[in-house]
Amino acid sequence: MDLSQIKMVVSDMDGTLLNSDHEVSTRFFELFQELKKRGILFVAASGRQYNSILDKLHTIKDDIVFVAENGGYVRRKEEELLATLLPKENQKTILGILNSLDHIHPVLCGKQNAYLTGNSDSFADLLKQYYSAFEVVGDLSTVDADIMKIAIYHFESSEKYIYPAVKHLEGDLKVKVSGPNWVDISSPDANKGFALEKLQELYAITPAETMVFGDYNNDLEMLAKAEYSFAMANAHPNVKKAAKFQTGSNDDFGVEQILEKLVTATRSK
Repeated sequence: MDLSQIKMVVSDMDGTLLNSDHEVSTRFFELFQELKKRGILFVAASGRQYNSILDKLHTIKDDIVFVAENGGYVRRKEEELLATLLPKENQKTILGILNSLDHIHPVLCGKQNAYLTGNSDSFADLLKQYYSAFEVVGDLSTVDADIMKIAIYHFESSEKYIYPAVKHLEGDLKVKVSGPNWVDISSPDANKGFALEKLQELYAITPAETMVFGDYNNDLEMLAKAEYSFAMANAHPNVKKAAKFQTGSNDDFGVEQILEKLVTATRSK
């Protein structure tokens, strides 16, 4: 595995760069400085909103690219690089389906803010782990804002209780089981792979010069865009099958293990 030509590192957040306590390690920030010295671009790619990723990586915010909302929103410093919206008619269709489901918690995800109803205090408390900026509204269908995806949460299982009701939307929309409790629905081009492809074009970086880390199904498209694709030890079976390599879990510094090797391989640069 020759890592000496890597020019871009892309990492998912939850279950990947973040440990089970939703923390970024001190070692990562040390390794990031080594990547920066070598001119290697770091991209944080998450289903989280932009503000939430920003909170986790605030100290390096001016030196990285943010891919938020599963690729729906891409930003570097103050520049918006990509925004892929979910059309209003699709929002109406999705919300109509969700209204027939019990014990779910839908969230409309905008560029800077998220919107949810106030039917569960426990969910609102949990949401703070993923969304730094959100607003409680009476009716999601009345929200007048640019929306990039609808994220739906179930406290027990997203694959069992949410996905079967919305999987028929696949094709016309992007439907992703993005975590044990989450399903995300967005426009077909609002995925991490599409966003990564646009970044590769923008910065003239090839798949052979790209390293990607992921753990769940919403990472599959971006794993396909890199020669050096890594599944975490804690990854979904689909991700382990798709990735070319595997590393340790998010609690065993799996990303940092490979970045150590990358820093060593590019030391001469």
